Amino acid sequence: MLPIAFHPIFKHPLPEGHRFPMLKYELLPQQLIHEGIAQKSDFFEPEIIPIETVLRVHTKQYVSDLMDLTLDPKAARKIGFPLSKELVERELRIAQGTIIGAEKAFETKVAFNIAGGTHHAYSNRGEAFCLLNDQAISAQYLLDNKLAKKALIIDLDVHQGNGTAEIFQKNDNVFTFSTHGKTNYPFKKETSDLDIAFDDNTSDDEFLKTISTIVPNLIEQQKPDFIFYLAGVDILASDKLGKLGCTIEGCKKRDEIVFQNCERYEIPLQVSMGGGYSPEIKTIIDAHANTYRVAKDILL
Repeated sequence: MLPIAFHPIFKHPLPEGHRFPMLKYELLPQQLIHEGIAQKSDFFEPEIIPIETVLRVHTKQYVSDLMDLTLDPKAARKIGFPLSKELVERELRIAQGTIIGAEKAFETKVAFNIAGGTHHAYSNRGEAFCLLNDQAISAQYLLDNKLAKKALIIDLDVHQGNGTAEIFQKNDNVFTFSTHGKTNYPFKKETSDLDIAFDDNTSDDEFLKTISTIVPNLIEQQKPDFIFYLAGVDILASDKLGKLGCTIEGCKKRDEIVFQNCERYEIPLQVSMGGGYSPEIKTIIDAHANTYRVAKDILL
C-alpha cells in the first residue's frame, strides 16, 4: 500500500502564468497509475483540517484573515496567488492530507502528499505560493497527540524552508534541516537547526556527497521517531526557478539516500512534493514520479 493524498485540481480561475505549475497535480497521479506504481485505491482525498489544529502552528490573526479573505493587500501579494475561498479551502485540505499521511505512515512506512511542501508559510504570514505550512502543522500534530517525541524535517527543495525554520526556532522536539541554493529565494534566509547553502550550478557529485553524509549523521544524533521529507525537484539544472546543476538521475539518487536511511533506521516518513518548474511538464512529472518509484522499490 502506498497512501497518497490527492487534491482535485484547483478549479478557481488563475492567471495564465499560474496554470502550468498546477498541471502536475493532475498529471502525476495519472502517471503513477499508468505505470502500476500506485492503484486508484491508494489515493485518498482529505477533508478540511480542523482550524484548532492549524492554530497550533499559525497565529489566530493570520488564520482569521485567511478564512475571511481580509489579508492586507501587501501580505496577499506576497503569497503570489489571487486570494480566494477556493484557494484557502485547498490549502486546508493539503494540510489535512499531510496529517492523515503521517498517521498512515506508522503502518505503511511511507505516505505521500501529491501537493504540500508549503515551507514558505510562516506562523503569521504566507509567501511564495504557500499559505499554510503542511509539514509543520503535521509535525506539531504528531507531538501534540503523542504519536512522536522527536520529528526531523529534511527539506531538500532548492529554496530554503524559511517558514518552517521560523515556526520551530524555539521547539527542541522538531529538528529542521534545509539544503538550498545560496543565491536563490528567499534572499533573506532564516536559521534552521541545520542549513546547507549550495553555490550556483552545484553538481550531482557535490550535492549527493553532502546528503549521503549528513542524513545518517542527523538520524544518529537526533534519534527522531518520525521524518518529514520535502522532495522538491527544483534542484534540476533545467528548473526555471532553481540555480543548481543536478540531473534527473541525481535527483532520484537523492531520494534513494533518504529512503534507504529511513529503512535502515526503521523510521516512518511522510513526503510532500514541493517545487518543480522545469520548462517541459514531462521533466517535472518524471522527476516527481521517480520519488514514488524509489519509495516502492526500497520501502514496500
